[in-house]
Amino acid sequence: MNTHHQGRALYLFPWFMIGTCWLMILSASAGHAETYIAGQVGFTLAQDTARGRVNDPTYSGFPTGTSISNVDLNNSIMYGMKVGHYFGSAPWLGVELEGFVTTPHRPQQRLTLGVPGSGNVTLEEGGATNRFIVVSPVLLARYQAGAFEPYVGVGPGLFMLHQKQLTSAASGTAYSQSYTGIGLNTQVGLRYRLTDHFSMFGEWKFNYARLNLPGQADVNHFGINAIATLHHFVFGVAYHF
Repeated sequence: MNTHHQGRALYLFPWFMIGTCWLMILSASAGHAETYIAGQVGFTLAQDTARGRVNDPTYSGFPTGTSISNVDLNNSIMYGMKVGHYFGSAPWLGVELEGFVTTPHRPQQRLTLGVPGSGNVTLEEGGATNRFIVVSPVLLARYQAGAFEPYVGVGPGLFMLHQKQLTSAASGTAYSQSYTGIGLNTQVGLRYRLTDHFSMFGEWKFNYARLNLPGQADVNHFGINAIATLHHFVFGVAYHF
C-alpha cells in the first residue's frame, strides 16, 4: 500500500469504527436484539514474513529492489476484549468491535538479501521484541442450534506494531521503530450458551497485513517491507445483556 492510499485508509478507519458502534446503539432497542462483552486469551502462531524487501536503500547501501529472505517470528500469547451486537430484525447477523495484543518476537537469525546485479548476501540480524496491537470492526454471521452457535466474521484491522532491537548487528546500537497500517482480520468460532447471560467460546482468527517498518540512519538499519500472517487460537467468556 503506497503512502497516499495508506494515509487515506488510516483516515477512514476510525469513521468505520464509529459507524459500527452507532449501528450497535441504534439497533439495541429492536426486538430480541442481543449485545455482549467478552474477554479472550489464546495462542498466536506466527508464520515467517513473506515477500520482504529493503524498505529504504539509503540507510544501508543496498539498491532498490533488494529482496529479504523470510524472517522467522516466535509464537506468543495473545489477550484482548470484544463487544458485539446481533440485530433483532436479523438475529443471524451481527457486528463486533475487538482489540487484542500479541508479541511474536523476532529471534536472532541469518538473513539472505538478494541484491540486483550482485547475487545473494548473508546478514546476521539481531533479535528484537515485537508488540502488535490490533483493533478491528467485524461483520458476523451465526447459526443458532440450541445452546451451540457456530459463527464466522471478517473485517479490516488496524495493526499497530512497535519493534525494539536491543543491539544492531551492524553497529551495536539499539533501535526502536513503529508502524501502523491496515490489514485483514477474520474469525471462525463456536459459542456455547451456559445460561441466558453467560457463554464461552473457542475461536480461530487469521490476520494478514503488510508491514512497512522504516529504516534508521543513525544505526544503519535498512528497515523491512514484508507480509505478516498470524494465526490465533482463542478461548473466551462473554456476558450477554
